[in-house]
Amino acid sequence: MTRPYSMDLRERAIARVMAGESVRTVAAALSISAATVVRWSQRYRASGSLAPGKVGGHKPRLLTGELRDWLLDRTKTDFTLRGLVAELAERGVKVDYVQVWRFAHAEGLSFKKKRSSRRATAAKDRPAPRAVEEVPGTT
Repeated sequence: MTRPYSMDLRERAIARVMAGESVRTVAAALSISAATVVRWSQRYRASGSLAPGKVGGHKPRLLTGELRDWLLDRTKTDFTLRGLVAELAERGVKVDYVQVWRFAHAEGLSFKKKRSSRRATAAKDRPAPRAVEEVPGTT
């Protein structure tokens, strides 16, 4: 992740813009983009500060407390992640698929389909297939 420009550079750029220089000449002199100088100018005029905004961070988990308990009870039976999203929406909780996937992953939840049939075994009502059939005239 990139770091914000230094406060020294920001102050020099704004001082030159406030002194009457054009944005493009300031940008060229300081080897930064004109768009950056424009954004800094707008930020300075709007808030009076040149400090950069917050960079990074994380989104707090929504599926905690009572919702977590409900989800853990709900996942004791068959479930799909998209189905859980729909059920949460019915309960008035707005979450997306990724949030439910992260919850299931963090809790170690997974739903494996039951192996009701196996491809390698023959069905009970039909004979097993022959391994290799001989082609006439090749022996």
